[in-house]
Amino acid sequence: MTAYLIIGNGVAGNAAAENIRKYDPEGKIAIFSREERPFYYVPGLPEYVAGEKNADQIIIHPQSWYDQHRIELHLATTVSRIDAAKKVVDTDKGSFPFDKLLLATGGKSFIPPIKGADAKGVFTLKTLADADRLKQAAAQAKTAVLIGGGLLGLEAGNGLRKQGLQIVVVEFFPRLLPRQMDVAGAAILQSQMEEMGFSFHLGAVTEEIVAGPEGLTACLKSGEKIGGDLVLISAGVRPDLSLAQALGLEADKGVKVDDAMRTSREGIYAAGDLVEHRGRVYGIWPAAMDQGKVAGEAMAGREAQYAGTLPSNVLKVVGIDLVAAGDIDAEGKLEAIIQQDKAKKAYRKLVIQDNRLVGAILLGDIRGHAEIQAAIKGQKDISAVKSELAKADFDFKTLLP
Repeated sequence: MTAYLIIGNGVAGNAAAENIRKYDPEGKIAIFSREERPFYYVPGLPEYVAGEKNADQIIIHPQSWYDQHRIELHLATTVSRIDAAKKVVDTDKGSFPFDKLLLATGGKSFIPPIKGADAKGVFTLKTLADADRLKQAAAQAKTAVLIGGGLLGLEAGNGLRKQGLQIVVVEFFPRLLPRQMDVAGAAILQSQMEEMGFSFHLGAVTEEIVAGPEGLTACLKSGEKIGGDLVLISAGVRPDLSLAQALGLEADKGVKVDDAMRTSREGIYAAGDLVEHRGRVYGIWPAAMDQGKVAGEAMAGREAQYAGTLPSNVLKVVGIDLVAAGDIDAEGKLEAIIQQDKAKKAYRKLVIQDNRLVGAILLGDIRGHAEIQAAIKGQKDISAVKSELAKADFDFKTLLP
């Protein structure tokens, strides 16, 4: 009987465990998590902060799921050491032998080098425990400074806004959502958010956070000072490499893995936000799920290959539907079909290269998003219908491979 140990109870760890059990009905599977709650939907944390959902409503796998799949779940458990030679994991709850090990420790919130970032009243949002602390502080606050204009940051800011706080966003890039939006699309989103009550400082750098009797002050490089009762830093996520480095695993931007999610040490696999595959760290939920599935299948002895994940997000930003997929061509170097309706707060951009769809931005109007993403992934030749794509009655099913 094979003993599988998984460190990390996020999407990669759970996808791996599910696939291990699928292909090895008899093996022993144990998952270790530092958190006190089972697997939950991290992108749902802003709704939890807003009070729109409780913790149970964002939990994906309750304890009964682990019981059903005969998986041992060790919550609130810290892994202190991994002995790769003896194949033993030491934790604060005891030592556990393994035959195959998966590192799925994910990432940790990146804190830019801002003086005073460790002051009381400064928060990050990566876990339910973070969300609990943020909610508690928000209940006593009226204003918040949000450092970072990315997806989770804007959603978290909107959650705080729904709790009655005034939100000021400080973003290093000159536009919102630089990974998902080009200049024109970001301007439409910013305009809508300003109508909702947000205010923005774009292309701005926070140098220091100063605590005082009136709350916190974010001091910008420009000399501007922005006051708030709390500060939320949402500046991205970096791979958590602590255990990997202790193991001496080959790593650069993340833990290096091959197409079967194997690391540089035999019997040790890695998946999710901590890995680098073919030179790329994805840091997105769909990629972590895909990698976890492949890792689980490979650990169970099957031939499995990970070939990458199309960068794609289908979500709501402050209540607005948004799809961003593939190459959004923010610099405007490629051919594109662009439609915008500022009155309806809608923006559509289909990016084309060599008569193939290679990327898309759909804001406020996501008609045909599934078919568009399928065409991008399948690299379908669209020359026969390219001139029709902007028509209101275009049948997007013709894009399917």
